[in-house]
Amino acid sequence: MRTQQLAGTRVPVIGQGTWQMGEDPARHQEEVAALRLGIDLGMTLIDTAEMYGEGGAELVVGDAIAGQRDQVFLVSKVYPHNASRQGIPQACERSLRRLKTDSIDLYLLHWRGQYPLEETVEAFERLREAGKIGRWGVSNFDLDDLQELSTEGCATNQVLYNLEERGIEFDLLPWCKEQRMPVMAYCPIGQAGKMLANATLKQVAARHDATPAQVSLAWLLRQDGVIAIPKAVRPEHVRLNAQAAQLKLEAGDLEALDQAFQAPKRKQRLAMV
Repeated sequence: MRTQQLAGTRVPVIGQGTWQMGEDPARHQEEVAALRLGIDLGMTLIDTAEMYGEGGAELVVGDAIAGQRDQVFLVSKVYPHNASRQGIPQACERSLRRLKTDSIDLYLLHWRGQYPLEETVEAFERLREAGKIGRWGVSNFDLDDLQELSTEGCATNQVLYNLEERGIEFDLLPWCKEQRMPVMAYCPIGQAGKMLANATLKQVAARHDATPAQVSLAWLLRQDGVIAIPKAVRPEHVRLNAQAAQLKLEAGDLEALDQAFQAPKRKQRLAMV
């Protein structure tokens, strides 16, 4: 699979998200199997958070990576209300226990909260120096937040980005590219299937004998510096996500998608879910 530089290492351009995993114990083994299949298919970047299932998703990930931790690039996120000088190390230790590992490759502030950024960064740096995390970054930060943050040491910004939500293209994405800061795109195929029902998207998919979800991923990955983290549990969807890394869209496809999902013409409020 094609790779992208992130936090000082090469990672696949398509990883695996875990939002809404770990919420139903009856699905635990199914979710573990899906992540393991994804790893086998080359999607070795796994993104999770202490928020997902209130730790449940990290438990799923911990079981999925058991015996193959060294093959996986592990990303987790800390709640803003835990992002204090004292709170971050405690939250990190809880995540490490659930993940059954002694280090997290990339640890993110899930969104900006009440604590000063300087305090959060200081706590992240102490974790890095202690070997508990490899690098740190942020999530759901708009351009002004990033400019206020001392971006030295910040490895990524994880944001909502897909065909329906293109607001970051106006200023945030270009700035990140200038800074050579990779962007991790969550919800890359939208939510609840609404975007995937778009007629133009279906037409482009049919021309390539692909699915609308695969085209959505290929559209994101047409540009350097973007990593997509779709979530899938059904094996067929995991396989389709992995295959999307090979899909190349043509100029006509991109023009059609631009007409159906227009790029922003002015600054927009950063979209979040």
